[in-house]
Amino acid sequence: MAGGTTRPHSGTLRPSMSASTRNRLSPKKLLHSKWTAVTPRRREKHFLVTKVIDPEVEGGAVEFVELEAVHSRRVQRLRWRELEDGATWRQGWV
Repeated sequence: MAGGTTRPHSGTLRPSMSASTRNRLSPKKLLHSKWTAVTPRRREKHFLVTKVIDPEVEGGAVEFVELEAVHSRRVQRLRWRELEDGATWRQGWV
């Protein structure tokens, strides 16, 4: 812009998407998904969802998944919604 003038801002910014909007998880699509622990323990950083646990009540919602550590093959069960916590988990192998 010549002469040091600035163009006025149009005010049409797109709202930024929050992490929960960007990474909507569905328990139906979690099987075989890859996850990285933000703070690895026991040298276990990368995990794979090996099982989606069906609810005990028929027609109920899925609550749990099993994660297997790639390094040790140790399996842990957790509520699948915990994977939405960006302070603990990152989707993919980072």
